[in-house]
Amino acid sequence: ELLFNTDVFCLADPRRDEPPPTGLLHPMRILEGVRTGVEHGGNQSGIPTVNGSVVFDDRYIGKPLVYCGTGGMLPLEINGRPGYRKYVNSGDLVVMVGGRIGMDGIHGATFSSVELSEESPSSAVQIGDPITQKRMFDFLLKARDADLYSGLTDNGAGGLSSSVGEMATFSGGADIDLALAPLKYPGLDPWEILVSESQERMTVAVPPEKLDAFMALSRLMNVESRVLGTFTDTGTFTVRHREKVVALLDLEFLHNGLPRMELSATWTPPKAVEPDLGAAPSLQDSLLRMLSRLNIASKEYWVRQYDHEVKGRTVIKPLCGVKGQGPSDASVMRPFFESMRGIVISHGLQPRYSDIDAGAMAAASVDEAVRNAVAAGGDPDTFSALDNFCWPDPIAPAPDHERKLAALVRANRMLAETCLIYNLPLISGKDSMKNDARVGNRWISVPPTLLVSLVGIVPDVRRAVTMDFKRAGHLVYALGTTRRELGGSEYLAELGQSSTQVPVVHAQDNIMLYRALFSAIQAGLVASCHDLSDGGLGVSLAECAMAGELGCSVDLAQVPVDTPDLRDDELMYSESAGRFIVGVAPEHAAAFEKLLHGLPATRIGEVISPAVLEIRASRGQTVSWNVRDCFTAWHAPLAFHQGKE
Repeated sequence: ELLFNTDVFCLADPRRDEPPPTGLLHPMRILEGVRTGVEHGGNQSGIPTVNGSVVFDDRYIGKPLVYCGTGGMLPLEINGRPGYRKYVNSGDLVVMVGGRIGMDGIHGATFSSVELSEESPSSAVQIGDPITQKRMFDFLLKARDADLYSGLTDNGAGGLSSSVGEMATFSGGADIDLALAPLKYPGLDPWEILVSESQERMTVAVPPEKLDAFMALSRLMNVESRVLGTFTDTGTFTVRHREKVVALLDLEFLHNGLPRMELSATWTPPKAVEPDLGAAPSLQDSLLRMLSRLNIASKEYWVRQYDHEVKGRTVIKPLCGVKGQGPSDASVMRPFFESMRGIVISHGLQPRYSDIDAGAMAAASVDEAVRNAVAAGGDPDTFSALDNFCWPDPIAPAPDHERKLAALVRANRMLAETCLIYNLPLISGKDSMKNDARVGNRWISVPPTLLVSLVGIVPDVRRAVTMDFKRAGHLVYALGTTRRELGGSEYLAELGQSSTQVPVVHAQDNIMLYRALFSAIQAGLVASCHDLSDGGLGVSLAECAMAGELGCSVDLAQVPVDTPDLRDDELMYSESAGRFIVGVAPEHAAAFEKLLHGLPATRIGEVISPAVLEIRASRGQTVSWNVRDCFTAWHAPLAFHQGKE
């Protein structure tokens, strides 16, 4: 059963005044288009969209990245057999279920594997139909429970060539006739039918004795199903068009025949660069400027258009707080109404760090996904993750290909190393290695980008925690160590400066803190919890205050640090990994501090009313902001389409 959708976009600045390069679309058009697609794909299919983000970087103008995902529930046992296995046998029938085949999606897989140019075909883009998808999925669940098929897979990249070719490995072969496939319109050549990636289609293996019942249920539920052929044990994938054999491939060759590439990678560590903070703005000015940065500013306008409630199982939604405007760290769902056991959904994405070290970027993305889930009440010993790599072309003749490949190697190594420390299995993922656009003689490449998506268990959703401050008088704690790590930060980007001191993930230390925080949340000691990420401590405090419509008074001198000489702006805007802001009721303070004894966790202030953010800086002076002014600065940059239908 499909339970939730996620969406993560990496785009160029939608406020861009100048026209995009020739042949490319304006980022606002891209943003509105992909947002509409996610809305229709989720809302009309009855699937809540519960987690996501938008990252802005002008290098994504060439090939915007759109990560959409779905999570579901599968019974461990179905009709007396493990539900996660396929049982495709020789003699089972190859049945295509769902939508019809058209020209849309032809070469979709190869389209994503080459650089974008003016000659790129529009037919490579698939056309979705969420209503057909919903009917198909409902039908397949009923057919599954009635034990009417032995295995299935989707028609994604490569269409029937891939889905039938993959399932044929279970039986040992397949023989299909493309002339039997239902088409949207006549005129498709056999190869087009075979590789089209038209959406809302599944390939299903149906035992012959169950075909009549399968087709009867299909007709009853108004879902089109068509027998295309038979799974065999011949060792070959045979494709016919009526009486003519149009493809005959040995399965071993089909899946393992491509020789491995031998590529060259060269890694040159960046030369150390230190920022010049002598002319940095005052804290008074800098916080409002930080809140207005695109990667920090509110995305409420777009998030509001998704359905977070359908199915009635969402406990923590993408937006939270008094008026539902605060950015949740993660979402929590309650899959079964008869149980309080829940799941947490989060992700991590830090492409800016790859400009300095893609390995640090990968580790930071893993850590962000983990701590977001912990902040909402997830058990760090139950997490599983997916890795989605989107990389600039690392193969000649692409410019600087050896450096890009070296970055990929470093990212993979740190991904593996960090996940092993967190005991975090990578259960799925996807790789896209050609994220470049060529405009004339100019290459536009995305920054090396890794999305880490995560799911885990919340033992009791009644203990799930949101990020908004709850009540005046609650104590504010800073968890985790702040370091001189401004490399790749939003703060240095705002100043137009750079540093090679990118955040380093101290995973061994972090996991102990995460387990202790989880225990405190499960004990009911935590009223609010928010991770520190883009914009660091200053932005996170403002977000907690804005969401709770309360204020807070904190002392920067109390923040846990690794060196005592950090500047105020480093304390405010460092993006060191492994950190949280936690709100605790006074009556729970002693128990909370006992649980976190020996870990980097200190009381730095308290929640106050009225809604004023007060920061006591290193020299004793206090800087304050009206939380309403913070909200205006944070909400305005990406709200310029409000009121437009």
